[in-house]
Amino acid sequence: MTKLKRIPLYVWILLALLLGIAYGFASIFFGINSFTVNWIAPFGEIFIKLLKLIAIPLIFVSLVKGISDLGDASKLSGMGLRTFFLYIISTVMAISIGLLIVNTIQPGSFFPEDKKEEYAESFKSDVLEKSLNAQELEGQGPLQFLVDIVPENIISAAGNNINMLQVIFFALLFGIALIMIKGKNVKLVISFFDGLNDVILKIIDIIMRFAPIGVFALMASVIVDVAGDNPANSVQLFASLGLYTLSVVIGLLAMMIFVYPLFVTLLTKIPYLKFLRGVLPAQLLAFSTSSSAATLPMTKKSCEENLGIRSEVTNFVLPIGATINMDGTSLYQAVAAVFIAQTLGIQLDISAQLTIILTATLASIGSAAVPGAGMVMLIVVLEAVGLPAESVALVYAVDRPLDMLRTAVNVTGDSAVSSIIDKNSGEI
Repeated sequence: MTKLKRIPLYVWILLALLLGIAYGFASIFFGINSFTVNWIAPFGEIFIKLLKLIAIPLIFVSLVKGISDLGDASKLSGMGLRTFFLYIISTVMAISIGLLIVNTIQPGSFFPEDKKEEYAESFKSDVLEKSLNAQELEGQGPLQFLVDIVPENIISAAGNNINMLQVIFFALLFGIALIMIKGKNVKLVISFFDGLNDVILKIIDIIMRFAPIGVFALMASVIVDVAGDNPANSVQLFASLGLYTLSVVIGLLAMMIFVYPLFVTLLTKIPYLKFLRGVLPAQLLAFSTSSSAATLPMTKKSCEENLGIRSEVTNFVLPIGATINMDGTSLYQAVAAVFIAQTLGIQLDISAQLTIILTATLASIGSAAVPGAGMVMLIVVLEAVGLPAESVALVYAVDRPLDMLRTAVNVTGDSAVSSIIDKNSGEI
């Protein structure tokens, strides 16, 4: 029993992930999909809800505590500017890499005509829902995302995880006010948040004990959802879009193998393999949940315990990163937009591709850190370059597995920026 306790959590998560995949295919083979949906999948949903439950309190308390620990508004402005600059730089690099790869491989030129019509019909209802969501964003001005950041009612904003940026705005405002005021009463408020932070961290620790069960259930349900009653459907589905998928994966790997190592090794002196081992638990959880916000507790835990990043930094940098730093999602949107244009026989010139870079960057800032949000923002990107929203159906079939991969890249980017800020901020 003692030996089992010594096994790291990420090992349990990895085992659960593999067992979940194996069980999913076994469920299809033995025809017990209904059992999986009714008796296994709910545990995955419960785990996701537990993570979402703690997301808003964690972000609010972490940011307020992180700012109050700085004790000086000048330190906050310096860290904030560096954080935002690094996030924007990494996002633009991710989009540029995606465009380079998709223009080189040109996966859309191999897409069969009959599959276009088949997928458009199969995912018609899903596309309609995403299109309606995107239409709400389409008629807005270029600065609408700034307007949306400011909440009318913080209680209402905190009641929905999609409004994470509004919660961050209020937390920043609250924290700044806290360090600008001196006096006994303020010290009481800071002590309250210190204690509240300890309580939230303990809740996270309790939730994480159930992570292997949640990951197992999530993976099993994903396999069953994609394949349906016949495993051959899954094989055919992925084979027909294999080149597109490969383009996205190559781009994500380029971020993991070239961009982040360059950032981390040059700016922190941390060996990259050590960095990867440190963030592995967060990557695995991000892969299974497809949500940067839901993975935030594990990302924070991994950065502090495995990489030695100060809590003053993680409390500030990670919550912001989980909302505005979407390197993997932005790269995917660039690849998907050009791929769709290729399948439709439309040539996107340099101007259109620069528009993709700008739109995808802005979209990543306002994108909700929840599963599937990238598809809504993809429609915004498509329509920005004159492509029909309905064409998103061409990539919808493989969105979920790619969503899992790009979320893992997202949290890796957040962790890399946290390590850079930590090593280059001096004494906080």
